Amino acid sequence: MRQSHLPPAVLAAVLSACATESVALNSDRIEKRFGSYGIDLLASEAGLRRSNLFSLEGGTAICRTYAVVQFVEQLDERYDDAHARVLAGNPIGETFREDGWEVRKNTAHIGAVRLPDRPTEVAGLMRLSAPRDLALHVYRLGLVREDVLLEYATIVEVHHPDYLTAGQLRELFEDDGTRSLTAGDVAELTSLVFAPADGRKFTAGRGGGREA
Repeated sequence: MRQSHLPPAVLAAVLSACATESVALNSDRIEKRFGSYGIDLLASEAGLRRSNLFSLEGGTAICRTYAVVQFVEQLDERYDDAHARVLAGNPIGETFREDGWEVRKNTAHIGAVRLPDRPTEVAGLMRLSAPRDLALHVYRLGLVREDVLLEYATIVEVHHPDYLTAGQLRELFEDDGTRSLTAGDVAELTSLVFAPADGRKFTAGRGGGREA
């Protein structure tokens, strides 16, 4: 089994989310908004993937969404091929859509987090300086095909303020506040997002191949 990086209380809160949402993929929304889209796989740890979803501005890659993906412990063989491509760095939504899956999001929390005063990879990739608030979205991602719903991952995303705010996220996803995580849970997730991965130094301006 894969080791879980999310605290048990956070996982329990995410699993309790019952609304299932089918919305435009993040990649589609970024490309429509900024005219370009790319993805850079930043790190692949045990059961955990970090990625930078970016657009190009004057030839410079600017992170629009920083995503931390915690895969379920028991992966289903029906999506083995697609999962292998995800681990290789392909975007999750696009990859499963190409294989005929419909991607569903179960929102557990929408809020905002403040960039730490210390240097972080998130700030470097977004080319932002503290203090700035970033929209935070925590959701469980499921896959639907032939009337079968399969669990796939819990995803924590922070968004560039020029891309999405917490208010805009609430307009896109169902969130009446009744499923919000506790302050302690949010602190745990924030620590996970802003933690260094694989001992790498924080750098700005990472880029990757464009993904359609």
